[in-house]
Amino acid sequence: MSLELLDDLRERPERFIVGMMSGTSCDGVDAALVRVKRHGSKTRVKLIAFKTLAYAPPLRARLLAEKMDAREVSSLSFELGDIFAQAAVAMQEAAVENGCKVDLIASHGHTIAHYPPRRDHAGCGTFQITESAVIADRTGVPVVSDFRTRDVAAGGQGAPLVPFADWVLFHRPEEFVGCLNIGGIANITVVTPKLKDVFAFDTGPGNMPIDGAMRLMSHGQHHMDPDGSHAAHGEVIPALLEKLLDHDYFDQLPPKSTGREEFGEGAYLPQEIMNRSHFKPEDVMATVTVAVAKTIAQAHQKFIAPLHPLSQVVVSGGGARNKFLMKALKKELKPISVRTSDELGLPGDAREAIAFAVLGNESLCLRPSNVPGATGAQHPAILGKFTV
Repeated sequence: MSLELLDDLRERPERFIVGMMSGTSCDGVDAALVRVKRHGSKTRVKLIAFKTLAYAPPLRARLLAEKMDAREVSSLSFELGDIFAQAAVAMQEAAVENGCKVDLIASHGHTIAHYPPRRDHAGCGTFQITESAVIADRTGVPVVSDFRTRDVAAGGQGAPLVPFADWVLFHRPEEFVGCLNIGGIANITVVTPKLKDVFAFDTGPGNMPIDGAMRLMSHGQHHMDPDGSHAAHGEVIPALLEKLLDHDYFDQLPPKSTGREEFGEGAYLPQEIMNRSHFKPEDVMATVTVAVAKTIAQAHQKFIAPLHPLSQVVVSGGGARNKFLMKALKKELKPISVRTSDELGLPGDAREAIAFAVLGNESLCLRPSNVPGATGAQHPAILGKFTV
């Protein structure tokens, strides 16, 4: 395989790209087979197939470990490379069933450390694992990976990375749309009519503290509250809610990004929850879930509403399936219309995997796809590294 292949792919009228990512919730790898035509503002996207390959519980526990030595990081990177390759092969099989062939794989990988630039200290860095060489070897397809690092090198937060794809998928003339993704961390893209005006940021906690609280309250029997049924039977505990809303991150101005280091269960949940105090489990779940909804709404009120009136908020990610969280969001964001991306014909679970297929297409076409208004980068940058 040679670099001439990438030149050939660049010249094709359409490309079939597999986008893959693993979120901070550590549930598994999402893979989407996408047909992409053209690039830049003329990009056209069609989802052909989607699959989630769940992680086995022991692997998930290793990914959630607070500390890893170099040997463990190296081992995990190759193991994840093999799992991502399995997901990519499944998409290759789906491509054959649909009369096409995978041209390129775009892998975000799995983030194990993310320390974006902060005003209060100089140190920063970001580290994604999932060995791209393993994926390329198993599939025989070129891989573009490690999208965050170039943006961080350009002075950006390295996140959110999906605003360009959000703009491609959701921009409307004379309309401002909020694209909210609730994964382990919640992030929102303000999609404006013109790409140059788009901005985005991580609002803060998403499913991560909800999942963590569920694990703690159930003594490890449950790892999530997917439809919010536990929270729906509880009452909010005011004192706990106040503590959950008291975090320096919520007052920081965008662009900003965050991760497990600030909103993982051990870092974010109050000690009363960590100690499994006398509170009813359902009350704890209601409180943590409402806190997530309020932090998103407060981010809108502080940083978006003064600039743009949103006509609607489109929600995707695992949080969109949490009925209690969605109900709380609609209450907090009223009168703005809150809808799931599924309602608009785009499967919410596939949104981020689709986004990385779009970003991979831009990288292949040698075009920048970070959005400085979202990440704070000093300039646009071509993202990713190629393994051929």
